[in-house]
This record gives sequence, C-alpha cells and structure tokens, in this order.
Amino acid sequence: MVSTKTTSVRQWMTADPVTVTPETTVPDAALIMRQGGFRRLPVMEDGKLVGIVTDRDLKEAMPSDATSLSIWEINYLVAKLPVREVMSYPVISIDESATLEQAAKTMLENKLGGLPVVSGEKLVGIVTVSDVLRAFVHPGAN
Repeated sequence: MVSTKTTSVRQWMTADPVTVTPETTVPDAALIMRQGGFRRLPVMEDGKLVGIVTDRDLKEAMPSDATSLSIWEINYLVAKLPVREVMSYPVISIDESATLEQAAKTMLENKLGGLPVVSGEKLVGIVTVSDVLRAFVHPGAN
C-alpha cells in the first residue's frame, strides 16, 4: 500500500509536461490538448511558470450560442485570442518534494484537477488527481 504521507509527488508526476506560451492562440492550445489527451497546460514565459490553461478555460472562451456574431466573426475572433486572456493566474503549484497527501489536499482545497510541480522556480512536472488515484490502485507501478 502506498503511504501518501511519505510518497513524494516526484514519484508519480508526469515529468517535463507539454507547455504553451501566453501568446499561443486558443485554437492552437485546444489542438495541443486534443492531440496529447491533456486537460491542462502550464503556461511558460521566459522560463517562468506564469499561468495554467485548462480545457474548461478554453470552452469558456467560446461565445455563447445566443451571440449575434456570425460563425465567420466568431472564428476570426477566437483564432486570434491568446491563451494569456483565458489562463488562470497566479498559479497554484507544488514542490516536487511534497507528498501525495499534500498534493491531494491542495487540489481538494482549491478544486483543481492538477498541479504544476516545481523545483524552486523551475517547472519539472505536473501531478493530477488521476496520478494520486493511480498511486493507490497500482502502488508498484512507479
């Protein structure tokens, strides 16, 4: 059985996650998420973690069906919309030496599905609720 009090996030995180920049467009971020099967992407600028964008952020960026804009106007506007406009910041992250219990508690308290994992100010991974659950179901996997 995995001990969440002693098992570090480092052991269960996804190392070197795919990232985007604040200037990445919403459609490009959506494509990266779809192709990679991701629900969230850390946003990096000049080597620093400046935000996180989720599939929900991208969906909320889309105009309502009740809009008076034509489909061409919507596509034009969304195609130019940068991630900077829809990302969440400041980012809630966790240190790579933290325990799975600390990560789970942070995600639960903040209603998050995942956390960027840092070493100092450097992004080193991402840990998700699925990773924490995987640690319980398949304790010897990592």
